[in-house]
Amino acid sequence: MKKLLYNSLILGLIQLSAFAQNTTRNVKLDASKKISSAIKSENFKMTCIGESNTQSADLKWLPILSAKCTGKSHTHPEEEIIKQYKSEKTKLKLEKGFSNISNNENKNAAGGPIIGTSFLGNTNDGHSPMDNSIAISDGGWIVSVANTTIEFDDINGNNTYYNTIPVFFNDNNISVTCDPVVIYDSGADRFIIFAQECSGNSSNSFLLISFSKTNNPNDGFWNYKLTGNPKNNAKWFDYPKVAVSNNELYISGNLFSNTSVFSEAILYQIEKNNGYTGGNINWQYWTGIDGSPFTLLPVSHGQSGNYGPGIYLVSTLTNTYNTSINLYDLTDDMSASNESLDFYSVPTSPYGPAGDASQLGTSVLLDNGSCRALSGFYLNGFIHFVFHSDVGGGWNGINYNRLNLNTRTNISTQYGEVGQSDFSYPSVASFATSTNDPSVIINFGRSNQTIYPEVRAVHCDQNMNWSSSTLVKSSSTYVAFSSTVTERWGDYTGIARKHNSAIPSVWLNGMFGAGTNFWNTWIAEVYSSPLGIATKTTESKKVNVFPNPVVETFMIEFDLDNQDDLNISLFDLQGKMVKELYHGNGIFGKNTFTFNKSNLSAGTYFLKITNHLTEIKNEKLIIQN
Repeated sequence: MKKLLYNSLILGLIQLSAFAQNTTRNVKLDASKKISSAIKSENFKMTCIGESNTQSADLKWLPILSAKCTGKSHTHPEEEIIKQYKSEKTKLKLEKGFSNISNNENKNAAGGPIIGTSFLGNTNDGHSPMDNSIAISDGGWIVSVANTTIEFDDINGNNTYYNTIPVFFNDNNISVTCDPVVIYDSGADRFIIFAQECSGNSSNSFLLISFSKTNNPNDGFWNYKLTGNPKNNAKWFDYPKVAVSNNELYISGNLFSNTSVFSEAILYQIEKNNGYTGGNINWQYWTGIDGSPFTLLPVSHGQSGNYGPGIYLVSTLTNTYNTSINLYDLTDDMSASNESLDFYSVPTSPYGPAGDASQLGTSVLLDNGSCRALSGFYLNGFIHFVFHSDVGGGWNGINYNRLNLNTRTNISTQYGEVGQSDFSYPSVASFATSTNDPSVIINFGRSNQTIYPEVRAVHCDQNMNWSSSTLVKSSSTYVAFSSTVTERWGDYTGIARKHNSAIPSVWLNGMFGAGTNFWNTWIAEVYSSPLGIATKTTESKKVNVFPNPVVETFMIEFDLDNQDDLNISLFDLQGKMVKELYHGNGIFGKNTFTFNKSNLSAGTYFLKITNHLTEIKNEKLIIQN
């Protein structure tokens, strides 16, 4: 009884918090243009299968625990056509080689994103690709997942939990998991972790869902398990996408036969709030979805809080040549009597798949897959979403879209390096503090025959102008972990907005080649430069600033190639100089400076170190009381 009263109290607080932060829809779609023949199942109930208590879990000394896993065997409905189409484009690229013509990469409309704190994330445990995902809470806790591990870190990279996903779920019936996804439900101030049993068979297809007990992942989770074969018709689930609304959790995917042939897309609709207290959860699913989608992308709210009832979804077409986007509107919560899953076809600029990507040091190509929708969010009447597609000559680039729900029109812009590099597997997050500002950050992979695969980030502003891209993490080797022909590259990158940051800030994780020819993940903060202090170039120098946050004093260490004029200054969030810390000569070799915070007010500043007109470092500095 005591537990029941406690759970009821917590649930009430969660619901009150959600009510205070969340929003209702402000868009009404034209009912005369919709198709609504999707089939809704009966209502089901699932109970909590146990808890994950994470306080005493093992950290990153874990060895490789499983055999090599390179993904399940399954087929796209147009698999052979797309494979042949991509093969021809790859052949043309390789025969033509590099050109001196590039697309947008070197045409800067603005300075590139700035990399803040960064550190090693989930390491390889015998799986390829990593299928990585990341979330960060308002309290600064980071949850990062990959095939097939999970870890918790604070914003300084201090790791508090690291284990395999089967161990985390503590279910002896779970043997092989894959495609993990983590999201932060900012309306409820909780984490949700998803993974799937990936044996590739309908008899052992399960969806694993875990709800955090508090906003601190170290306090534990409530675990649930759903069938991946809900119609009991010999199908299994794959290609997951996850989102939340005011009251519900949505998990979409594709169903395959036991002979690995694509059957149809499916959408699970799940009441979420009881999950945060370990209670019973109602759920249902939708099949027979119009437009024949392959991978549905439900979109959560792009900034703090949620929206609802119901949710919006998009799906790209994955044929060789496409001129439309599928838009879906799940009109209400499952508790409503008249909800429907409405379908609209939205015209857009032509798009299609490109060839696979080269990498330095090997003939093994990086497989770009198809051009399915990968990542997105809803904000202020628009759905923002990304995927990769042919940007010219068979080269992959980023295809970023803003779909206006009021007018049902889509505007897209592309970003790439035609004749130079392939950009693939993008993910997108809001990069603004106002809902009226549609600016975004996009995380993506880049590779070509002169470099190893790398993780990069790029900013696209409110007018759809692209910045230069910023290197987040380079590889130390090529990767041919799973094949001698093509290596899986992706299938995702992770990105998450920190909602209560004073300036636009996102955290991301991406795959990079490490050690003896395998993937690891890298976690990094990306933020924007304050107005008025951007410089023309940035030197690649290692600068240590510690401690950060600052309580009393802090130290700066860096090396200079020559003795030269040096300036060290602090700026506020508006780009106004607050204090010049040093102006004078810098010496050849190691330079060390120690400063006292003096009378600086607590808050966020930017520490700028310049050498003439060259920026050596632009570092976020937090001053504490």
